[in-house]
Amino acid sequence: MNTRSLVRTWDILPDRGQATAWVRLTEGGLTARGRAVGLDPEPYWVTYALETADDYVTSRLFVTVETEDATRALDLRHAAGRWSADGSHRPDLDGALDCDLGLCPLTNTMPVLRHGLHLHPASPAHRFLMAWVSVPGLEVSASHQTYTPLETQGPAAVVRYESDGFRSDITFDDNGLVLDYPHLATTLTR
Repeated sequence: MNTRSLVRTWDILPDRGQATAWVRLTEGGLTARGRAVGLDPEPYWVTYALETADDYVTSRLFVTVETEDATRALDLRHAAGRWSADGSHRPDLDGALDCDLGLCPLTNTMPVLRHGLHLHPASPAHRFLMAWVSVPGLEVSASHQTYTPLETQGPAAVVRYESDGFRSDITFDDNGLVLDYPHLATTLTR
């Protein structure tokens, strides 16, 4: 089995922070752990662990957020097509395959790898339902997102991301990891 271990660090623009992810990619699977620090709306730390099942489908995201006044945690799980947040079934998320952790460029990777969006420029748009997690609040909601492959630039590819009126042309490397996400993140390490 081909396994790649990668580390990526990004400047996170909206909250004036930084994030690092330690990623292990296998054929059809991904596990990662990450840490981030942000300053807006208040100083906070985020720690997460992400696991996928076959075909890069999210199976678990465990997140903690620490602020001056509190520590919060979220255990988001997905199995047999059903989602739960801290043990409570979330029928509004059923049908989603992936999580999307706010201000975390890594969680854009799963749909890109599953559909080879970083390998096939100018292919049709793909519409997804995601289990979106806000940071630093850790509120979970359903999010409809569209990914449209636009072009390749050497070993990199540009994919347009759209959700709720927001649009950004994200550059991914040949591993499916974000290099540049305008208005959100810029890679510091490759």
